[in-house]
Amino acid sequence: MEYVTHGLIRRMTGNDLEQVLSWRNHPDVRRFMYTQHEITLAEHIRWFDRASVDTARHLLIFEIDGEAQGFINLHEIAPGGIADWGFYAAPNAHKGTGRQLGNKLLQYAFGELGFHKICGQALAFNERSIQFHLRLGFEQEGILRDQHFDGQQYHSVVCFGLLATDWQTTTER
Repeated sequence: MEYVTHGLIRRMTGNDLEQVLSWRNHPDVRRFMYTQHEITLAEHIRWFDRASVDTARHLLIFEIDGEAQGFINLHEIAPGGIADWGFYAAPNAHKGTGRQLGNKLLQYAFGELGFHKICGQALAFNERSIQFHLRLGFEQEGILRDQHFDGQQYHSVVCFGLLATDWQTTTER
């Protein structure tokens, strides 16, 4: 597997709010989220104000050549460096941007932050996200049957995990 990526990860700032909100509200992104209504700017600002001061959260922007291409929410959920992640690439991002975002985030989380495990979830109908996690080296750790109700129907949630030691072994090949 190739883990060399171009681009960088930086902290999200208030200047990123409108762009990240436009990505999040885009129909191609929103349909795969737990919350599927269009988020207002006021709602988005309230979320950012709370999340940006939470020391367990890392709100990040992935950039290529100085241009924002994606958003990552990395949340340390347990002692010992265990974190959940959520992410999306800009709807107009070039093919392969998501892979670069994922690789750069794993380098950051396991390298710079020293995390032990990254956990992810995907709605079971989101085949692209499921395959994405598997290509990055995540193991499928379970399925939560009918775990999410979108207001009309229930959806199962596929759970993934990647240990730092497994990631290091994969990147050393």
